[in-house]
Amino acid sequence: MTSPRSPFDYKQPGLMLALTPVVLTLLVLAVQLFYFGDFTPHIPLAIGLAITALVGVKLGFRWKQIEEGIFHVIHVSLPSVSVLICVGMIIGVWIASGTVPTLIYYGLTILSPTIFLAAAMLLCSVVSVSLGTSWGTVGTVGLALMGIGAGFDIPMYWTAGAVVSGAFFGDKVSPLSDTTNLAPAVTGTDVFSHIKNMMPTTIPAMLIAFAIYLVAGFTLIDDEAASFDRIDAITTALQANFTISAWLLLPAVLVIVLAVKRMPPIPSLFAGALAGAVTAMVAQGVGVHDLLTYANSGYSIETGIGAIDSLLNRGGIQSMMWTISLILIALGFGGALEKTGCLEAIIRAIMTKVRSFKGVQTAAVLTSVSTNLVAGDPYLSIALPGRMYAPTYRGMGYSTLNLSRAIEEGGTLISPLIPWNAGGAFVISALGLGIVEGNVENLLYIPLAFACWMSPVIGLLYAQTGLFSPRASEEERQLWQEQGEAIATDLGAAGQASEAPIAIPRPSS
Repeated sequence: MTSPRSPFDYKQPGLMLALTPVVLTLLVLAVQLFYFGDFTPHIPLAIGLAITALVGVKLGFRWKQIEEGIFHVIHVSLPSVSVLICVGMIIGVWIASGTVPTLIYYGLTILSPTIFLAAAMLLCSVVSVSLGTSWGTVGTVGLALMGIGAGFDIPMYWTAGAVVSGAFFGDKVSPLSDTTNLAPAVTGTDVFSHIKNMMPTTIPAMLIAFAIYLVAGFTLIDDEAASFDRIDAITTALQANFTISAWLLLPAVLVIVLAVKRMPPIPSLFAGALAGAVTAMVAQGVGVHDLLTYANSGYSIETGIGAIDSLLNRGGIQSMMWTISLILIALGFGGALEKTGCLEAIIRAIMTKVRSFKGVQTAAVLTSVSTNLVAGDPYLSIALPGRMYAPTYRGMGYSTLNLSRAIEEGGTLISPLIPWNAGGAFVISALGLGIVEGNVENLLYIPLAFACWMSPVIGLLYAQTGLFSPRASEEERQLWQEQGEAIATDLGAAGQASEAPIAIPRPSS
């Protein structure tokens, strides 16, 4: 009988070998996306997983061990997949219940087209802070806002950019959010200090984004010249096909109340789906079998108005399967890269090149962004750099709050801007951007999600100037000693100071 292989039998990959699966995967992705013009990144990522496995075998890993690394990351992501399933059900059921049509109706009758984009960002921010989930916000309120934007004849990518900016910024500063709790957890800080330390980048980025959306509203949209005939046609069709009433918003209110009471996200979202089902039966006269169909396959309606039909014919668990399959493959690829040590080897190579705080801070942000780009996983992009860089910050005498802010911004905020990332795939699917169908112009939501990419840019500027970059307090230094935290005495040893694996909690997104 063969004895188990010792961890010391594994070779540590050199930088070139560690980069091989990353570079080859990006090349295959580029061919698929840009040469063939086919936005289905599943197979390129699966090929990348296979290349990483071959690298692992060369390093001395058995397939069973690589497989364990792959399925470990997939396993801990299952709560997030469950959130996707619940959101799919909610979209289908809330359309049938009249909740989404009511939101669209009131939005079209109350909001002014010129302030719509700015208002959309603020609304998504408030809801996301309350719910603690960017995905839940995008799939519910974000979907309704897409309908309102369509009614105002605003390009989809502008509305999607405002929705993403608000939803993911609200997630970033919500104490109920999983990523907001994960970042301080892996860096050894507390969540409320972490949130407070993000304000110097959060507030300017939000104010700048708000101003841009206001200017865009007044520049791109002429309030008086807006097609009120189109708006009247949509509101009339909604009234003709649904009962419209403020009390139909109760399912959404219920979800927010449960979130505020700190109920777990999956039961809260499922309760919202059940409340929507009851509302659909009472208010819209929908039968039980139809409700089951809507929850599984999505809502279906023909109003004769294309803007309404394209918006409301969506939802259901099955609508999330493209996204779920992409997430599972991307997470498997990330798990293989982590198990074989490729990601750690790349990070260590970076850390040997930096000799100052601004260099380390810049490297931390860019490492989180790169991990998001390559591994397709916002959680791994927070957990891995947080674990690897923390000893360096301690050794340099800087508070690890700097690190938690860097990885939150490079992880949480950049996730929805990468189409094959878990966050980006969900945004494209839930908002109905139709990228797979050839509407590639809707990828313009990426640069138009101003708040998401401005925050890390502002953070990088602070790193260069030393502004809002706190040194470690005496209390923090004492806490490091009491908790036995790793402290790197030189930058080259930083990677070796944090070898212990870390569990990555993933309650929701």
